Amino acid sequence: MKLYLVPTPIGNLDDITLRAINVLKSADVILAEDTRTSGILLKHLGISKPLQSYHIFNEHQAVQKLVQRLSKGETLALVSDAGTPAISDPGFLLVRECLKHGITVECLPGPTAFVPALVNSGLPSDRFTFEGFLPHKKGRQTRLIELQTETRTMIFYESPHRLLKTLGQFAEYFGPDRQAAVARELTKIYEETVRGTLTELIAYYTAKGVKGEIVVVVAGKG
Repeated sequence: MKLYLVPTPIGNLDDITLRAINVLKSADVILAEDTRTSGILLKHLGISKPLQSYHIFNEHQAVQKLVQRLSKGETLALVSDAGTPAISDPGFLLVRECLKHGITVECLPGPTAFVPALVNSGLPSDRFTFEGFLPHKKGRQTRLIELQTETRTMIFYESPHRLLKTLGQFAEYFGPDRQAAVARELTKIYEETVRGTLTELIAYYTAKGVKGEIVVVVAGKG
C-alpha cells in the first residue's frame, strides 16, 4: 500500500535513475499523464507493466478510485510526461488524498526542468521563486503586478507559441533592461540557453523563432 512519485527524464532518457527503474518494475500499475509517451520510456527500459491514464482532465474523477485501490494493498507509481510529478503537472490531489487516508507516499529525487535552467542562467540561485505557468487570461495581469516587487530570481514555464508575448509582458512590467535567460530543450540534442536583457531576448527570438520546451528565468528587482 504505497504511492510512488517517480520523476522521468525531461529529454535524455539516460537521466532515469536506477532507483526509479526498480520502483517502476515493482509497481502493480503505473499512472501516466500520457500512456503513449510513458510507453516509449518503459519500452526503452524493458519494463512491461499495466499503464493507466492519469491527467489533469480526469484527475478529480480518478482520485477516489485510486485511493481505494491503494487501501486494498496495491502499489502505484505516478509519472508525468517529463520531470517530477505534481510540478506543473497532475499529482497534488492524489498525494493529498493518500495522506488523508494514511497511505504512504514517497517521492523519488530526479529530473526537473527548472533547476538546471536556474543554475545555468547565471542569475542568483540562492533565493528564488518558482512560478510555473502564468495564468493565460484571468489573473495574469494581477500576478505580474504582484511580481514587480519580487527581489528573488523568478522561474517560469512557457510554451513556444506564447514565449514572445510573455517576454514582452515581462519587459512591460519588470523593465526592458531586466536580465533574464531562456532555456530551451534541456538535455536534448538542440539544448540552448540564451541570456541577456528582456529586450535582447525579444529581438533574438523574434528573428529566430521558437520551438521546444521553455523555461524562462528572470532576475528579481534590484
